[in-house]
Amino acid sequence: LTFWISLHAWSMLTPITSMRWVGLGNYRALLSDSTFLASLGTTLVYVGLVVVITVPLATLIGMLLYFGRVRGRHLARTVLFSTYVIPTVAVAIVWSQLYAPSYGPFAEMFRAVGLQPPAFLSSPSSALASLVAFNVWQMLGYYTVLVVAGLTQIPAELYEVARIDGAGVVRQTIDITLPLLRRTTTFVVLIAVINAVQVFDPVYILTQGGPINSTNVISYEIQRTAFSYGLAGEASAMAFSLLVILIAVAGVLLGVLRRQQ
Repeated sequence: LTFWISLHAWSMLTPITSMRWVGLGNYRALLSDSTFLASLGTTLVYVGLVVVITVPLATLIGMLLYFGRVRGRHLARTVLFSTYVIPTVAVAIVWSQLYAPSYGPFAEMFRAVGLQPPAFLSSPSSALASLVAFNVWQMLGYYTVLVVAGLTQIPAELYEVARIDGAGVVRQTIDITLPLLRRTTTFVVLIAVINAVQVFDPVYILTQGGPINSTNVISYEIQRTAFSYGLAGEASAMAFSLLVILIAVAGVLLGVLRRQQ
């Protein structure tokens, strides 16, 4: 239905039967829509930062929790995963207070060491990075649990043989853990990309795409085009284009995974 609507001009203020056929006109318009292209670029930057930060960090923490012989490992996993199950809206409301420039804890931490706190959500140079930090905090535990699950699939005998041959922790990680964790890592990257591309709640609650459209990602632009501007045809074209992009990314990652097998 979304694809069918994308081939029409429809204002959403009129019955769906009043849609006017425009064919691929909405898709051609996207290629020259500076706002859409800018939101696409912002989304790519956001996704790239989330994946580059979250996946290695989740892998490192996952290995520390799995191989580390310390008390409280199971409790640590539970605490990490709890950030994922809390509703995003509730978390975003809390983070809006953490980012408050005048009284927020983050600002006070900067002042405590004699630094001027940045305008986290009200500056174009820091707003997107602030949203990335939010995503990393919320999703890190989920990806860490996936990494731990992947580590449990690696036979313990391989590490025993490696230790007998004199391989240290670093050599075991490079030659055993990381190669055999590729399937899990690829899956984590895929899920991280999908979740990051679909980010909406924190943008809607914390920044509304601002300041100066610096956090206007595709999902928010779709919502604004459809419900604020009433341009359902254009919004549906954006949504379907986003679906195609996700399918292409998934295809590339799964292709890489098959070649690694």
